Amino acid sequence: MRTPNPSCGLSSHRSLIFLIISAVVGLFPPAPSPETFAADVEQNGTTILAPARIPFSVSVSDHGVSGAFELITAEDGGVWGIGEVLPGPDGEGKPLASGRLVLLPRHGPDDARVTTDDTEPAAITDQPSAIRLGKPLDSAAAAVFQWNEISDATLELTEETRPVLAYNFGVITGANVPENDPRRSRSCYVHPLRGLDGEVLTDDFPKDHYHHHGVFWTWPHVVIAGQEYSLWEDKGPLRQRFVRWLCREQGVTAAVLGMENGWFLGDTQVLTERVWFTVYRSGDARHIDVDLFFLPLDQDVTLWGAEGKSYGGLTVRFRPRPGERPKITVPDGLTGDDLYETPITWAAFCSRFGEGDAWSGAAIMVSPNHPDYPPTWLTRHYGPLCVGWPGIRSQTLSAGQPVHLPYRLWIHRDCVPAEEIETVYRAYCRAAAVGCGAEKSDR
Repeated sequence: MRTPNPSCGLSSHRSLIFLIISAVVGLFPPAPSPETFAADVEQNGTTILAPARIPFSVSVSDHGVSGAFELITAEDGGVWGIGEVLPGPDGEGKPLASGRLVLLPRHGPDDARVTTDDTEPAAITDQPSAIRLGKPLDSAAAAVFQWNEISDATLELTEETRPVLAYNFGVITGANVPENDPRRSRSCYVHPLRGLDGEVLTDDFPKDHYHHHGVFWTWPHVVIAGQEYSLWEDKGPLRQRFVRWLCREQGVTAAVLGMENGWFLGDTQVLTERVWFTVYRSGDARHIDVDLFFLPLDQDVTLWGAEGKSYGGLTVRFRPRPGERPKITVPDGLTGDDLYETPITWAAFCSRFGEGDAWSGAAIMVSPNHPDYPPTWLTRHYGPLCVGWPGIRSQTLSAGQPVHLPYRLWIHRDCVPAEEIETVYRAYCRAAAVGCGAEKSDR
């Protein structure tokens, strides 16, 4: 059954109004924290002080901003990149009525998306850039993303005809899993997630752990009304199911997908799960914001991770080429051993994938707006990176109170040194301070 394309809560009329928010970003010390990254946001209709060469977004509230336009550096009038109003989530994961302003920096002097000169764009640094509005763009004509339902269960995103990822909203069955194994079928996850050159980074139904599935978010311990269940191993009556699309949009700067899933016990829904992906247009890397929202309905829901390991939450199961020794990098550098219950802000996995000889990979980055920042992790060289929230200590999600877990996936070529990943991460944190993705969670 083909599902309709939702309006995402925004008017289809895209007339540009020259009004913009000024968000002031300071310089921050090496160790980020939620308090450190509190930003002074002013709305005076002049400039944005933006992290250099990092895509991000800010709320536009109800100021009538719409459409796509060039962004000009205030200092010399050169082209910084593109701004565009696109849908985004509010604090509960519902679509914002007025959308958000997505800012995408140009990738080089030959960047054909905007009118450019021969000036090289600034590298990612701690120094913010002052940018202003430029000329309007035809966002419909310039859009390079496309969402396509390639089956009754899978929605695929392409960028200039190149596949980027697929979201499996319907039930997927693993033909290699025994028919009597409850892990044979599941839904509500991303696979495949692809690298910049089309290589498949993720695994689904791997023989060592049938229940691992691409990019997913499940917990091994879930307590509802005094009864314990597991979403992690796809066993028992508690299951994730797709409910409806919230948004499906493609623009000049990014593609946006929002959906509402449910946690069901049989036919009874016990929790609403809203998920948003913002896939920014790629250059020498690809940035994907992942915003997860959880809202228990009539009863509290208590979660915790695996004892001694902490897994339970956002997980990416990679599929390195057989026989490879993948590399895992964290803020302290390359790790020779797997990490257990380790609080860190990001982790990166790189390897050779598929038939190619080139190395590539991806990092999971935790927003400083995340609850209990930084959370604990499990990293395993055979494939999974697991953000463990709330870790081994239980957390009760109160009925009617949403919880927001924000992340960024950073997809890259080669194996990137820790210092370079940390630079990208710090720029992401500065963007998060001025409203990257959704509003900050109360938890």
